[in-house]
Amino acid sequence: MPDTNLPLNRRHAIGALASAAALSVAACSGYQGFSLEEAVRRLLFLSSDRAFARLLAPGGFWDDQITRLALPDAIGSRGNVLARILTGPLMKDRLQRAFNDMAFDAADRAAPYVADVVRTIGVRDAMALLRGGDPMAATAFLQREMGGRLVEVMVPAFGSALRATRDPLVGEVLAALTGVDLGGIASSLARDADAAIFRAIGREEAAIRANPRSTNDPLLIAALALK
Repeated sequence: MPDTNLPLNRRHAIGALASAAALSVAACSGYQGFSLEEAVRRLLFLSSDRAFARLLAPGGFWDDQITRLALPDAIGSRGNVLARILTGPLMKDRLQRAFNDMAFDAADRAAPYVADVVRTIGVRDAMALLRGGDPMAATAFLQREMGGRLVEVMVPAFGSALRATRDPLVGEVLAALTGVDLGGIASSLARDADAAIFRAIGREEAAIRANPRSTNDPLLIAALALK
């Protein structure tokens, strides 16, 4: 994880989400009452903003059990490589943490993209998403709508991080693998990061639903209070 660019990258990604959220509130100001469709978008904006704020903090993926990435499948399925290179669990943890640190740049790339999708997403059944009883319904809807597009957005970031890694352990592991290219490992990491990001967004959505007044957002308070 780069040290000098971390605050700038984090401000860039979170700023994109915050700006999108502000636009959502402005859009709602012209309504008589409120729009359930805009309430779903606002819920997703705020859930995403909070999720990425956690993920783009130091140790964001690694320090959280629900977002920590496992070793890529291409490495984990080759026990002989790990057995030869890794001498104990501390080394394995170091390798796993290195891959989790690489997820920072991928999440930084993903955050503005998620904001753009939420801004333009069509909400077909807002009432069901808000009142259906599933505390993560809006997140699940967003994940279905996006499909694998977020993975495609993050693969280049993981690929660049793998090629530019300065961790000698990561370099040794990658050099020892045969029949696996960096693209395959980058794709595996991107898929795991995609799942972790949506788990993080879902957790924030559930927390907002449990206490909508904590958002100080009249639109969300009104929409989520309706049963």
